[in-house]
Amino acid sequence: MAEAAEFQGMSPSPARRWLRRTGALLAGAPLLAGLLQLPAGPMAHAAAKSAPVAASGSRTVSVSLDSVSPGAPTDGDTLTVSGTVTNNGKQAITDAHVGLRVGPSLNSRGSIDNAARRTGFASGLDGTEIGGKYAEKFPKLDPGVAQGFTLSVPVKKLDLHSDGVYQLGISLSGQTSAQPYEQVLGIQRTFLPWQPDGADAKTKTTYLWPLISSVHMSAETLPNQQQTPVFQNDDLAREIAPGGRLSQLLSLGRDLNVTWVIDPDLLASVDAMAGSYSVKGDGGSVTTGKNQAVAKQWLAELEQAVQGKEVVALPFADPDLASLAHDGRNVTGSLSHLKDATDVAGSTVETILHVKPETDFAWPVDGAIDPSIVKVATSAGADKIIARSDSLQETGGLPYTPTSARPIGGGTTAVVADTGLSTAFGGDMSSAGGSTLAVQKFLAQSLMINLEEPQKQRSIVVAPQRMPSASQAQSMAQALKALQSGAWSQSSGLSAAADAKPDPRATTRVPSTSRYPSSLRREQLPQSAFQEIEDTQDKLDNFKVILTDPARVVTPFGRAIDRAMSTSWRGHSTDASGFRLGVGSYLDGLTDQVRLIEKSETKLSGRSATIPVTVQNNLMQGVDHLVLRLTSQQPTRLKIGNGPYSEKLVTVSGGHSQSVKFTTTANANGRATVVAQLFTEDGQAYGPAVTFDVNVTEITPTVMLVIAGGVLLLVLAGFRMYTQRKRLAAREAEEERNDPDATPQPGGLNDSTDGTVDTGDTGGSAADPEQVSDAEPGADDPEQPSDPAPDTAPESADPSSAGERVDR
Repeated sequence: MAEAAEFQGMSPSPARRWLRRTGALLAGAPLLAGLLQLPAGPMAHAAAKSAPVAASGSRTVSVSLDSVSPGAPTDGDTLTVSGTVTNNGKQAITDAHVGLRVGPSLNSRGSIDNAARRTGFASGLDGTEIGGKYAEKFPKLDPGVAQGFTLSVPVKKLDLHSDGVYQLGISLSGQTSAQPYEQVLGIQRTFLPWQPDGADAKTKTTYLWPLISSVHMSAETLPNQQQTPVFQNDDLAREIAPGGRLSQLLSLGRDLNVTWVIDPDLLASVDAMAGSYSVKGDGGSVTTGKNQAVAKQWLAELEQAVQGKEVVALPFADPDLASLAHDGRNVTGSLSHLKDATDVAGSTVETILHVKPETDFAWPVDGAIDPSIVKVATSAGADKIIARSDSLQETGGLPYTPTSARPIGGGTTAVVADTGLSTAFGGDMSSAGGSTLAVQKFLAQSLMINLEEPQKQRSIVVAPQRMPSASQAQSMAQALKALQSGAWSQSSGLSAAADAKPDPRATTRVPSTSRYPSSLRREQLPQSAFQEIEDTQDKLDNFKVILTDPARVVTPFGRAIDRAMSTSWRGHSTDASGFRLGVGSYLDGLTDQVRLIEKSETKLSGRSATIPVTVQNNLMQGVDHLVLRLTSQQPTRLKIGNGPYSEKLVTVSGGHSQSVKFTTTANANGRATVVAQLFTEDGQAYGPAVTFDVNVTEITPTVMLVIAGGVLLLVLAGFRMYTQRKRLAAREAEEERNDPDATPQPGGLNDSTDGTVDTGDTGGSAADPEQVSDAEPGADDPEQPSDPAPDTAPESADPSSAGERVDR
């Protein structure tokens, strides 16, 4: 309106300009307020993310708690707490000091979880500071600067009354130039378990100490008599070397009262490493392993550590029970591998560690169970299943944590591990702050279990992650040492926990398959993986029947098949697929070492001949129980033996070849296709067939004429002899008529004066009858130049060469 009142071409006065701007601001204020209430767009979100929020209030300073000692104090102790404080604000903090604050005792496990989640300071919940000489002062704390502190306070100054779990806060108070008064600028809280006089009924606590690793050995062995194993990498050597993960677990666990849970595959792998072994390198190269001393030392220390302790052996290679239950049962034969892995577990542990392990426990991933998992686990002989309380959840509203053992039907016991205690050290324990908080919370939860029902002794099981890191193992050991020296818990074995009297109010209903966690289901081995495994098993079954020493192949491949089902493949599907492919390819390579030598076209000269077929065996051991069948595709032209095919048993020593000879008969000229195929004795085809042609070339018209001419000459010779005898008989009859007094001669022939017989043939003569009678029958038959010589020489029993020559 001011602008409308102005004349065009004249500049407004200062007063009017002021009025105009003020009016514009007043008019735009509601619009700006409305815009601020609209949902933020992508740009606004991006700006909010990129702009750091300045630390303020009780979150201005981060307080890290590096140690609490002792974790579970008693009367007369001095509590020592150490850590660091870091100013995350933009202003320096002056007149700062760090002090302890003891909050009220907590009354449930849920209240412990709630307190752990709180971050800011709450005066009503965090208690008053124990100041004075028990506080540590900082004249100035600059932005971004971290400073350490140590506080030592006698327990009697903490004002701890009845037994319980107390909230313990470590706070930094000070002031800034913007807020020049004392205030809490940072706090970290933890928990202090307090039960100095001991519990009326101590909780029996079973802690599982897992020695499990991923798959390290391949199915391959070097082609020598010792079958030197080949490892996929040398990672296992780093794990068992001093400072490595498995070395830490061993050194920490031997001083604790725990139940050792061991994968026999780990023992077998380290035991193999203790001897001669090789390692795959880049590009398929294989190098000699050099960590035998480390392996021997680790095994020796483990054998000593487990003496007198309870040892539970998982099935060999720790098969994934949930994957088998959900995806493997539809593949015929999959469950038999679990039974084999269970059967070999006990003997493996006993042979290497010289202790007899328990083998009737099954441990599904994260203790998650459903009816199908229970069925698969029990099919292999397990009657105790280690479950977890977040799977077998309480539905009856129990105000306390029940005993772990639960009968779930069919004579099977579920040993239900406590979820809170089992997952206490599953996070990042590499920092002292994270480890200390986890240890104190673990101790607090353990004491709270006891305080829930102090007059009732219960048995609790802790089943931590399968493969804890070195830092996680250190935190676990720290907590267990404090727990085992505490006044409310006593150590117990897993078998004792399984045999404990179940709580009749505890749930025993196994959750349905649909309730199995989707996060775990996504990591399972697919059904195709089990089909690949079963295909490999079928090839192995077909291969072993021809071997003179099948154990050299069955044992390493059987264990490799177990490893292909390992739980350690979860989250590593590509590596799992590569391992299965490697096992199958290596078996194919071994079976190809026994094969038929390829043959080129063979020429057959004559009506019959022998054809050699060569079987080559490049294995270290001999093969037998093989049948070689040679089949003619045109049996009317070429017969093998007495029919279209012939079979012969084959035995070949290791590293040798054997030629097998077949008799053939040709009936006509031309090519005949012949197929050579190896079979096992049960009729299964072994390896690829070899097909070649036999060219029959020497049954020609010329040969047939020669044969016919020979027959004709024989006929003419017989006819000539017949006519000669007839003439002789006619002449004798004539002489008898002319001389009636002549005496007949034997045979109807008359002797002449010179002893010769006149046959009327001027060119012929008669042999002496005495010579005739002494001669061999047919010796005087005329020799016929057209009679064929024998086709074949006597067959030699010696093996022929691998060439293409046909023995005739």
